[in-house]
Amino acid sequence: MCGINGFINYNNDSQTLIRKMNEKIKHRGPDGEGFYVDDNISLGHRRLSIIDLSENGSQPIFNEDRSMCIILNGEIYNFQELKKELENKHKFFSQTDTEVVLHLYEEYKEKCLEKLNGIFVFAIYNTKNKELFIARDRIGVKPLYYYSDPSNSSGQARFVFSSEIKAILEHDIKREIDLGAFNLYFRLMYVPAPLTMFKGIYKLPQAHYLKASLEIGNWKLEIVNHWDIKDFKEIKSKQEIIKNIQNLMKKSIKGQLISDRPVGIFLSGGIDSTSVLGIAKEILGGPIKTFSVGFDIDDPQNKFNADLKLARETSKFYSTKHHELIIKSEDILNNLEKVVYQMDEPVAEPTQIATMLLAEEAKKHVAVILGGDGGDELFGGYKRYYYSYFLDKYRFIRFLPFLKTKVYLKFMSQKEKEVAKILNKEINSFKNTKSLFKKNYFRINGKMSFVNQYMLADLKTWLADESLMRSDKMTMAHGLEERVPILDHQLVELSVKIPSKYKMLNKNHGKAIFIEAMKKYLPKHISELDRKKVWMTPASQWLREDLNQKAKEVLSADYFSQNQQYFNFTEIQKMFDEHIDKTKYNLNLIWALIVFQMWCKKYL
Repeated sequence: MCGINGFINYNNDSQTLIRKMNEKIKHRGPDGEGFYVDDNISLGHRRLSIIDLSENGSQPIFNEDRSMCIILNGEIYNFQELKKELENKHKFFSQTDTEVVLHLYEEYKEKCLEKLNGIFVFAIYNTKNKELFIARDRIGVKPLYYYSDPSNSSGQARFVFSSEIKAILEHDIKREIDLGAFNLYFRLMYVPAPLTMFKGIYKLPQAHYLKASLEIGNWKLEIVNHWDIKDFKEIKSKQEIIKNIQNLMKKSIKGQLISDRPVGIFLSGGIDSTSVLGIAKEILGGPIKTFSVGFDIDDPQNKFNADLKLARETSKFYSTKHHELIIKSEDILNNLEKVVYQMDEPVAEPTQIATMLLAEEAKKHVAVILGGDGGDELFGGYKRYYYSYFLDKYRFIRFLPFLKTKVYLKFMSQKEKEVAKILNKEINSFKNTKSLFKKNYFRINGKMSFVNQYMLADLKTWLADESLMRSDKMTMAHGLEERVPILDHQLVELSVKIPSKYKMLNKNHGKAIFIEAMKKYLPKHISELDRKKVWMTPASQWLREDLNQKAKEVLSADYFSQNQQYFNFTEIQKMFDEHIDKTKYNLNLIWALIVFQMWCKKYL
C-alpha cells in the first residue's frame, strides 16, 4: 500500500518535479521512495512496506531486461498462486505482489486484470514503445487522479497522474472550479467520477484502465472499462446462497490477512465488522487487535455511542486486544482543516474526522487494518432499500420503472428547494444530477429487481467515490493500509444474484441472508439487533458548542471572498441560525458549505 506519481516530461526540471510530487504524498508511504526518470517520463513511488520488507520490495520494479517497470499502490491477494503460474517463464527478484503483476502484464497485457484479486492502482511503463498502462481495481478501493492536456500552449502534450490531487497541483495547472462538479457536490455531498472539483483534473473510474502513448508528436489517450457485472440471473436456492456467502467470506478474509506486518480490525459494533472479526478469529486462533471510536458527549438516548458499547461487548466475546478512542469536540476543531486538506476535494461527511483520528491511533499498533465496508450496499442494510423493495411489488404498473431515478435521488440527493436557496441562480443547475444516474446507472428495461439496481448504483457511485475514497484518504493520512474483505469482487458478483426477498425483512432490518450466513460468527447482542445501526457523530451538537464560532467565520461572505459569485450568504446565515435554534434540521448542507469554504481557502 503506497502512493504513486508520474508525468510526461515537458521541461528540463523533471527530477525536481517528481520529487516534489512524492513529498506531497509522503504520508501514504513513510517507509521509503523510489524513482524512474528518462527523457520521456518521470515516475515516483512512496512505499508503505507490507509484503517483503527488504530492499528488494522497493519500487519501481523492473522486468528481466528492464524494458518495463511498474509502480503499484495496493495489494494483490492471490499473488502467490499467480506467481506459481509465472515461475516457469520469468525470474523473480523479490517476494512482492508488485513483481507478479508486472510479469502477468508481460504475458497477458490488459487481460491480466481478469486474473487479479485485490485492491490496486498500478502504472506500467514500456520503455520500448513509450506506452503507459494504468489500471484501477474493480470496486475502486484505491484512488487515481489524472490531468490531461494533449494540446498544451507550450506545444507539448501534458499528462500527470497521482494517488492524490495535491501532488498533481505541484505542476503549473490552473486551479479552477468545475461547475458541473460543484452542482453535483451540493446535491450528493461528494463529486462522482470521472469529475473532481478541479476543472481539468479527473478520477479514473473504478474498473477502468488507461493507456497513454507518450511519444512526442504521437499523443494518444484511451480509457476502457475492464470489468462490469453481466450475470444477474437469480439463485433460487437459499441454502446455496448461504453456502456461497460463507465460502467467499472465508476465502476473502484468509487472503487479506496475509501481511508481513501486524494486522488489526476496525470494530464498529455492527454486523459487518463483527463477521470479519469472527472469521479472522477462526483463521488465526490467537488474540486480534481491534479498534473502536466513541464520543465524549452527554448521550442519554444512546445515539452516538451505541456502537462503541456493542463493540466493547464483542471484543470481550472474542477476547481481542481492544483499543478505544474517545473523541472530544475540540479534537474536531483542531483537525477539521487537516481532514479537508487530506481529502483533496470536498466530501461532506462529519464521520471522516473520527476515521482519521482512529487511524492515527491504530497505526501505533498495526500497519494493516480490516474494515467492514460494503456489507450494507451488497446485502441491503439501509432502510432506503426497503422502499425500492416495495416498488418491486408494483413494477407491473407501466410507468413505474421510469420513476427509479427519481425515487433513488429522493434518498441520495438534497432537496432541490433547499439547494436553490443557498446557490446563486446563475450558478444553480439541477439537471445534470438526474441525467447522470438515469443515463449511467439504471437499466430502464430488464428483469433485475429495483433493490439490486439501487444497490448497484450505490456501488458504482457513492461507495466508490465517497465512502471508499474517504476511508482511503483518512487511513493513508497516517500510513495505515485498510482492506475491505466484504467487497471482494466475487462477493459483489454474488450479491446481485440474490433475490430481494432474501435481503429485506422489513424497513428496519435488512441483510437477512447475510446475517443468516454469518450467524455462527455473530454474538447474540449483534445478531438479535432489531434495527440497522447507523454510525452517527454528534455534529449538530459540535456546531452549537465548540465549532460554533469557527462555523460562523467559515460561513461568512468574507471568509473566501471569491465565493460570493456562487452563494447567497444571507440565506446561508438564515439556514445556520435555524439549525442552531433547532427550528430546522440543516446539518447536511451546512456541513457541505463549511467543508467547501475551507477547501477553497486551502486549494484555490
